[in-house]
Amino acid sequence: MQRRLTTQQALEMILREVDPCDSDGEDLAVQPDSDSELSDQSSDEETASPPKKRPCLGTETAKDGTVWREEHVGTCLPFTPIEPYAADGEPTAKARRSISSRLQSFLCFVTLDMLRSIQEWTIQHAQQTEDVHWFMDLPELMAFIAIVILWGVCRLPSLNDCWSANLGNPQIIGTMARNRFQDIMQHLRFDDKSTRSDRAKTDKFAAISSVWGSFVTNCITCYNPGLHITVDEQLFPSKTQCSFLQYIASKPDKFGIKFWVACDLKSKYICNVFPYLGKDPSRPTGERLSENVVMRLMEPFLDKGRNVTTDNFFTSLSLAQKLLGRKTTILDTVNKIRREIPQSTRQTDRNEFTTQVFSTSAATLTAYAAKRKKTVYILSSMHGVVQTDNTTKRKPNTVTLYNKTKCGVDVMDQMVREYTVRKGTRRWPVAVFYNMIDMAALNAHVLYQACTGTKERRVDFLVALATELAHSHVAAKKARKDQLLRAEPSTPSPGKRATCQVKHRCKKNQATVRCVHCYRYTCGKCRRQIPWQCQDCE
Repeated sequence: MQRRLTTQQALEMILREVDPCDSDGEDLAVQPDSDSELSDQSSDEETASPPKKRPCLGTETAKDGTVWREEHVGTCLPFTPIEPYAADGEPTAKARRSISSRLQSFLCFVTLDMLRSIQEWTIQHAQQTEDVHWFMDLPELMAFIAIVILWGVCRLPSLNDCWSANLGNPQIIGTMARNRFQDIMQHLRFDDKSTRSDRAKTDKFAAISSVWGSFVTNCITCYNPGLHITVDEQLFPSKTQCSFLQYIASKPDKFGIKFWVACDLKSKYICNVFPYLGKDPSRPTGERLSENVVMRLMEPFLDKGRNVTTDNFFTSLSLAQKLLGRKTTILDTVNKIRREIPQSTRQTDRNEFTTQVFSTSAATLTAYAAKRKKTVYILSSMHGVVQTDNTTKRKPNTVTLYNKTKCGVDVMDQMVREYTVRKGTRRWPVAVFYNMIDMAALNAHVLYQACTGTKERRVDFLVALATELAHSHVAAKKARKDQLLRAEPSTPSPGKRATCQVKHRCKKNQATVRCVHCYRYTCGKCRRQIPWQCQDCE
């Protein structure tokens, strides 16, 4: 006979036979109703607690003593990145107030004080070596620079071709005579030659140091760069004799003067630049050249949350720590032979498109196998998480961002070379002056577009800039010519004739009457035929 069970006994039997986790993965509530609120509260506390970080795969000590933690890809790393700089690159308030034309934009970098200094030392040299009465006014010096800029746009084989009948540029011909241009070029100086030898004992750049320093200061004060700044080297081609001439086999032009450059990534504006002059006695003992260069270039832009991108020549963990202490991050490739790099990352038999991540207190290290026997090492202090994308190559976000931000200086150098004013010279200060004009014209184009909102091709900007630079000199020259013509009598002396000065339809006709507008002698063939008019239609 079947035994009857009470309701309480049947419930206890069911609870003993049923697994508490069989109900869709959720625990069955077996607590009395009076404890249900306490149970819900404890469940909420467990849900709200943050998930624990995944444990690292292990630690490794590099040769220099740096301890690295190998991490899973996608894991939140132990350090917190600084807050990035939020604004885009833009002109400073001072630059916005003073710029409304191309000429004003250019004069923000090559100022009138700099031009007066060049004028003074050029006149001094010419009077000491050629003629005590030799003189050049400021508009003529600006016209000289205008021809130098047009010279870079025209791309003619030689300087004489700029004034030739077949290849010559009418704008250059109308601005200045060829002999006068060559005369100014011969005497062009940027400092006091009598005191140069004393200054050169402590400054190898003494022949142009003052003008160059003013130019760099203007570049820094006229523009606020954006988040990403690229630091690299520029080799300005030159074979002039100087103690700091460099030979770099990997460059298109092997010989030249090397400059360290910091550029805004988006606009390619040159934020800071200085030349490499060899061993610097002012550099602290034990500090690497690469670290000194980056810190000097970035000094005006630190403590704002910006990021600097460099190549493996500049990269080191100590540099990343220095910059992080000044609220600036770094993103760059690093050479695997560095002592601070973990030994395990140097293996060559990696599988293709695999990523290995290491972290330390100041930065992350990403080792990405772009090819089977080619590994890219990226050091970053701006990434709190290293993740890979969903494409076939599974690139980490550090590699992707580096590829986008690494080319600032290289693109700037290509833009400068496109319309460079560089020509052959035996004097290295003139070569530096050419590079300064190239950089000033590029920065002026960026500044003019940002301040006025005008989008203009760079070649059109350069031609218009040259016109504005030469305007005062051309207008003064035309006024002097008209004044001389007006001073002469309207007709030759009795019984004499003058040669036709128009020569529009003749070669060498004789004339006795001047034009009422330009005051040139005009023969019958070259004068304009005016229809007969009555007094009412006049």
